[in-house]
Amino acid sequence: MKRISILGSTGSIGTQTLDVISHYPEQFIVDGLAGGHNLKLLSEQVGKFRPRKVSVATKDLADELKTLVPAGTEIYYGDEGLLQVAAGTDADFVVTALVGSQGLRPTLAAIEAGKQIGLANKETLVSAGHLVTAAAQRRGVKLLPIDSEHSAIFQCLNGESMKDVRKITLTASGGSFRDRTREQLKDVTVEQALQHPNWSMGAKITIDSATMMNKGLEVIEAHWLFEMPYDRIDVLIHPESIIHSFVEYEDCSIIAQLGNPDMRVPIQYALTYPKRMKTPTQPLKLAEVGKLHFREMDYERYPCLQMAFDSGRAGGTATTVFNAANEVAVDRFLKGEISFLQIEDVIANVLNKHQIVMNPDLEEITAADTWAREAARS
Repeated sequence: MKRISILGSTGSIGTQTLDVISHYPEQFIVDGLAGGHNLKLLSEQVGKFRPRKVSVATKDLADELKTLVPAGTEIYYGDEGLLQVAAGTDADFVVTALVGSQGLRPTLAAIEAGKQIGLANKETLVSAGHLVTAAAQRRGVKLLPIDSEHSAIFQCLNGESMKDVRKITLTASGGSFRDRTREQLKDVTVEQALQHPNWSMGAKITIDSATMMNKGLEVIEAHWLFEMPYDRIDVLIHPESIIHSFVEYEDCSIIAQLGNPDMRVPIQYALTYPKRMKTPTQPLKLAEVGKLHFREMDYERYPCLQMAFDSGRAGGTATTVFNAANEVAVDRFLKGEISFLQIEDVIANVLNKHQIVMNPDLEEITAADTWAREAARS
């Protein structure tokens, strides 16, 4: 039996993780759940999976949750609650599926507690990749990727030597507006931006997919996960989202991982690694797909992706600021305060004002994150 804690249990990745677990009740025990504000769904999850520790966003929600869950369930809230679910349970494995940089401290706490990590919170490595990877190496903790692209790369590297890798390529669907020109993006609505053609995801990640920011965050995450220089990371538009990513080796061989767009596959692979088990997803039938299409990435069409590479190469707090400015800009767009294309403008303006701190410690990362958010709001 593997004991699991989930940070972000009421989000897209969290609910799909619990779906995977529900198919193998003899394999997994849920020891901790951290939700946000969705009290109805979280109380249903607690009733079904009976975790020992549960966390919500606020004290008021925690007080209400106590009346909805089985007696003996330990209820926490806020940042302390996230730390309790991350590091204060008997879990062997922690799925970090929080949205945004709030996942950094609980992920570090879980690593320090010796938990293996299923990483679905890419912002953790974007904000503090050098700290997270160093802590994992020191504690002997595996960082198992849950993002479909990074899981694909991880699988394509199995049994191979990193010295034989020429480059890795992350595939991108192109998001909601992949067939629109920049001129056609000036007046797009929030509702239009949230209509992803292939994947079912949360609002923030869906907007990030439309701006290609999500792929930019994945580029930085791949740099840390696979110790890969930025000039050996490529991005290719693949509208069908069947090839989830691929690796090219020195002999020009390419190994790719294919499957239907279903996040339960990479989630389950992280939970059961190195074993493979049946999943609730449908098998891929290439004859029915018929054709696969690919396009070269246009970095002028998607400036957020170019900014990701530039921030990654600059290093230090540049990626922290890049991520924090985007989180605020996306929130402002979702609230109707700025237009879709102004998301890029906000990020670029904040990056231009930032004085990069190299090799930052956690306090300096937190300060840079706070500064970037204040700058992005103005």
